[in-house]
Amino acid sequence: LVTDSRLSRGGSLHDVREALRAGCRIVQYREKDRDTRTMVEEAAAIRDLCGERAIFIVNDRVDVALAVDADGVHIGQDDMPYMHARRLMGAGKIIGVTVHDDVEAREAERLGADYVGLSPVFATGTKSDAGSPCGVGMVRLARENVALPIVAIGGITKGNVAEVIGAGADSAAAISAVVCAEDVFRETSEFRKLIRNNRRRGE
Repeated sequence: LVTDSRLSRGGSLHDVREALRAGCRIVQYREKDRDTRTMVEEAAAIRDLCGERAIFIVNDRVDVALAVDADGVHIGQDDMPYMHARRLMGAGKIIGVTVHDDVEAREAERLGADYVGLSPVFATGTKSDAGSPCGVGMVRLARENVALPIVAIGGITKGNVAEVIGAGADSAAAISAVVCAEDVFRETSEFRKLIRNNRRRGE
């Protein structure tokens, strides 16, 4: 689950509670228009909700991740460089890196990233600067070139998540498809079922 208070029907804390209840294993706190104090307060509350049930990642903001002792941080190509983020976060924390193709994925692996977020796989309106869709073919190409876990993001829906997982993604990040839904628990449950079933077919 990736939070987005601008799209959420019930608020980010509600979304996280329902997603966790449905078995979500990774939560990323993503806010673009919050002041730092509010972000720290919200992130701390979500960290407490995740507890031992889910990995908690903060998007972009290394300072917020450190302030709330998050499990890790996710950085984009234009955010703090990986090596600086690693020095601040320490060896025991997770750092994920957004990549747009197999070249960036290989570089992230070379630097030592823990996973890559391949984005955007499909067209998305959630992130205005996401760029052109790379398509499922790029998921396959990245899978052939890196051993890191690959998280597919961008336009992921119940209609295409099986294809994405089948192409080699280890997981998928859904934003609007979940947080805009009337029933976050149901949507998360259905996503998890599709991913599990597709993985079994591919093994």
